[in-house]
Amino acid sequence: MRWVSGSIPPVAFRHLRYFVTAAEHGSFRKAAAALGIQESAVSRRIRDLEDHLGASLFQRHNSGVLLTVAGQQFLRYARKALQQLGRGTMDVAAIGRCENGSIKIGIFSSLASGFLWALLRAYDKKHPRVQIEFIDGDPADHVSAVRQLRLDVAFITGTSGWTDCETDQLWSERVFTVLPEDHPLCSREELDWHDLAGERFIVSEAAPGPEIYDYLVQRLAGLGRHPEIHAQYVGRDNLLSLVAIGRGLTLTSEATTVAQFPGVSYRPVVNEVLPFCAVWSRRNDNPACRSLLSLARSMAQGMC
Repeated sequence: MRWVSGSIPPVAFRHLRYFVTAAEHGSFRKAAAALGIQESAVSRRIRDLEDHLGASLFQRHNSGVLLTVAGQQFLRYARKALQQLGRGTMDVAAIGRCENGSIKIGIFSSLASGFLWALLRAYDKKHPRVQIEFIDGDPADHVSAVRQLRLDVAFITGTSGWTDCETDQLWSERVFTVLPEDHPLCSREELDWHDLAGERFIVSEAAPGPEIYDYLVQRLAGLGRHPEIHAQYVGRDNLLSLVAIGRGLTLTSEATTVAQFPGVSYRPVVNEVLPFCAVWSRRNDNPACRSLLSLARSMAQGMC
C-alpha cells in the first residue's frame, strides 16, 4: 500500500506506522516491542523515511528519541493519513461483510407474504444496515436494468434463461382468480379454466397487467374461446375495486391474497403455478447482492 503527498516520493504504509509508533513511545526499542518486530527494522525504515523526505524526524540520544521540528509537523499528517486509511479499511471491510452497503432489487411479486416477503425479512434482520431500494416493473425492463448494472438482482416469473444473465429458480406461487364476493363462482373452493371461459376479465395497463393478459389468452384460447379482456389505466388497489363492483375478474399470485380487500374473494385455479426466479449479472460484484442470493438459495433448499 502506498501513500503519496504532493511531490514527495511514495512512502510505504509501514514507514508511517513505524514513525508514529516511535514518536508515541519516544524510543525505537519500545516501538519495536509494540510492533512485534526488531529494533533494527524500525530504525532502518525511519531512516528510509527521512531520506525520502529530506529531513531528520528524530533527534537520537542514549535514552531514546525526540521529534525534531520537522518531525512534529510531519506527525500531524502521518496520524491523519493512518486514521483515514484505517477508516477506509474498516468501511470497505464492512461492505464486504454486508454490514453496510446498498442493493437495488427489481420485483414482480407482492411483498405482502410468501417467499419474497420471508427472504427480505430474514435479510433485513441479518444485515440491518444495508440500504435496500425496491423497483417495480415488468420482467423485460428488469432484465435490461440487470444487464446494465442498474439493478443488482430482479425477482421475476418464468424459468427461461436470459442472455448475459445468471438465473436461479427459487420458488413457486399458485395462481388465484379475483372475483366479486357475491359472484356465483365463489361457492367453489377451486376453479378450472372451463369455469372461467365465459367470464369478462380486467387487467392493469401497468405491470403485471400485460403478462396477465398474455397468460389469460394462452390458457383460454386452448378451450376455443377468445377471452374478453379489458385493460384499465389504474393501479392494483383500484383494479380490485373495479372487480368488487362487478366490472370483471382478474388474476393474481398467491402472495397477494394475504392482503384482504373489501368486496373481493380469491379462488385458486387448479394446477396453475407460477415459477419465480432470481436474475442477476455475472459482472455484478456487490457483496450485498451475493449475500442476498446465498440466503435465497438456502431458504429455497429448506423448502424442498
